[in-house]
Amino acid sequence: MGKQVTGHNRCTIHSGLFRPLQSIVVCGMLVVVAGCGGHPKGVLTPVADSMPATSRVEMLITTTRGRSEVPGEMFTGERARAPAFANITVSIPPVRKVGEVAWPKKLPSNPATDFATLKADDLTRDGAKTWLNTTVSKSPDRSVLVFVHGFNNRFEDSVYRFAQIVHDSGIKSAPVLVTWPSRGSLLAYGYDRESTNYTRNALESLFQYLAEDGEVKEVSILAHSMGNWLTLEALRQMAIRNDGLPAKFKNVMLAAPDVDVDVFRSQIEDMGSQHPRFTLFVSRDDRALAFSRRVWGDIPRLGSIDPEADPYKQELAENEITVIDLTKVKAGDGMHHGKFAESPEVVRLIGARISEGQPLTDSRMGLGDHLIAGTTGAAAAAGSAAGLILAAPVAVIDPHTRDNYANHVGAAMGQSDGKQKIAVTDCVSRQSAERDPACAPQN
Repeated sequence: MGKQVTGHNRCTIHSGLFRPLQSIVVCGMLVVVAGCGGHPKGVLTPVADSMPATSRVEMLITTTRGRSEVPGEMFTGERARAPAFANITVSIPPVRKVGEVAWPKKLPSNPATDFATLKADDLTRDGAKTWLNTTVSKSPDRSVLVFVHGFNNRFEDSVYRFAQIVHDSGIKSAPVLVTWPSRGSLLAYGYDRESTNYTRNALESLFQYLAEDGEVKEVSILAHSMGNWLTLEALRQMAIRNDGLPAKFKNVMLAAPDVDVDVFRSQIEDMGSQHPRFTLFVSRDDRALAFSRRVWGDIPRLGSIDPEADPYKQELAENEITVIDLTKVKAGDGMHHGKFAESPEVVRLIGARISEGQPLTDSRMGLGDHLIAGTTGAAAAAGSAAGLILAAPVAVIDPHTRDNYANHVGAAMGQSDGKQKIAVTDCVSRQSAERDPACAPQN
């Protein structure tokens, strides 16, 4: 038990209960170079509006994320005690591939070639209400589009991805981004999942507010990946509480939903016969959902089913759920999980779908993350000591893995910065007194 293994970098790994992980962490930290993962940090620092030819997307943000002290970041992946609001304007360069987020390669962002933040203002609850009413009044059909991002998204990821979707789809609805506390790493899968549960009541409160706001005539919802679990649970709660869902909730688009098919069946049943028109985007080659399936006991995930196979074909037809099979679509990253936003044809289809009645990234994954996702025995260990041990050697050479890796070392070692507090709020109990967007989810 006292045997030692010494590597060429003079780091010693002791075989003991905690020493192996500690030694690997220390050795890794000696060679990990502090730097950027896929793009510069602080991209939400506003720049001058110097390019009149650019397009602009202005959105309302509602989030349950904690505030960041880092300039240009605004919100972290930790949980806040109460919801917060912001108003952000993103400029989009005139020359760019549809479906692509043109991240800046250096700061400050260049609006001529990059996505750039022109405005990033905090809002009060009343300020959020005012922005919503003003923007809805400018919409041709007085509609709102709510976007709920998926697993493995940092705050800036969700902002820029939503800006891309709004621009490329051509929608005219008031855009509302719901961003929940995701730490932006595959290794934080369990934390992200619990964060969706933490945000569930807040999202229902946002839905309740939109339902009662007389200025809003129509609501569409677009959810991606794990955000579908949050969305479906909030709609289910609302339907049970209100004895049904409001008629103004027209469209719910479920993109690559990371949801157990059996649970989805019960959620739809709980919503009752009067529910929105559901559109399901599936892809049988979705590797992120294949990983999730292994984690959750080998039960198929809704976003990777074969819609032509039984029992799915019959059940989808009975519930009048439209299915768009993206299996043969060649778009997105190697995980095949973001096709709905990155395929020009699909994102335009979303816009058409909304206008008729009305890497979301999940792509911040390094080589070490893919290694874990592709290793059946280690899949359930994501976020654990075993997962970190697998990722450690790769973190030395791969920037995406390196960026994600450091965030989880402290957690596995039982360490924290001492700043994280338990976030407690009870938005639902306040609903009868006031339908309040302050209880909206911070996704």
